[in-house]
Amino acid sequence: MYLPKSADRRRAMAVFLAPSFIGLILFCLLPIVTSLVYSLMDYDLLAGSMKFIGFRNYSRILTGKEFLQVLGHTLTYLGLYLPFILVLSLAQGMVLNQTFRGRGVFRAIFYTPVITSWVAAAVVWTWVLSGKYGLLNQMLAPLGITGPAWLSSKFWAMPGVVIAALWKDTGYYSLMVLAALKSIDPSYYEAASIDGASDGRKFLSITLPLISPTLFLLLVINVIYGFQVFESVLIMTDGGPGGATSVFLERIFKYAFKQYKMGMASAYSWILFVIIFAFTLIQFWMQKKWVNYDA
Repeated sequence: MYLPKSADRRRAMAVFLAPSFIGLILFCLLPIVTSLVYSLMDYDLLAGSMKFIGFRNYSRILTGKEFLQVLGHTLTYLGLYLPFILVLSLAQGMVLNQTFRGRGVFRAIFYTPVITSWVAAAVVWTWVLSGKYGLLNQMLAPLGITGPAWLSSKFWAMPGVVIAALWKDTGYYSLMVLAALKSIDPSYYEAASIDGASDGRKFLSITLPLISPTLFLLLVINVIYGFQVFESVLIMTDGGPGGATSVFLERIFKYAFKQYKMGMASAYSWILFVIIFAFTLIQFWMQKKWVNYDA
């Protein structure tokens, strides 16, 4: 950290950094500490009552059936979302890395969903995935496929949410893949061509190892995002049908702002933090086995 030697410069630095530090304390550190305190309370926001109960909120959550269901639904979302977002982002990034007429238009089309509001996108996808009149099922009908009632079925509701999320997110992550592909030295491919390597061998032996740090970043980001999926679930299914798409943030939101149980909502938040932290540590531990930083 740079520290000026003169007192005047240190004072000037303190003045310019003070707004950032004040914002950090007021809007980050203070809410974190407050939520930790609330998690130890029986805090009913509507009644305005607050009573210290220790770790009873955590005990209620971890020993209840709801927690296992919510964890299972969230892991189901991750299991469906992660492989597809990685494959689609990689495929789209490789397409964007090619030179062809209309590449700029192609990039704009695939990035447009990223800048679209999740609220508007979720409303549109609710119509697209409608069981009887939905656009997707109407497209499947000429192929002789009877589409399911996507968002009304306990089995198909989560895949429906995942389809919308893939449409929304792929363009953003494909640009990260594209940046990684652009950083690869073309001489590697030239040397491989001289040795008679096929396109598949080049991809497996050159492309994947050299972009593995970016793929690792995408994996970490999307695991964190997957555990915090919220807008699409709330708007498209509201946690239904029959709780089939209830996830962590949906539960936290409803405990806090529908049931006004701030203590339970805060405890749920800290449990989610521990789970995300544990998964992130596991990913960083496993990266040593497949991520290559020697490019």
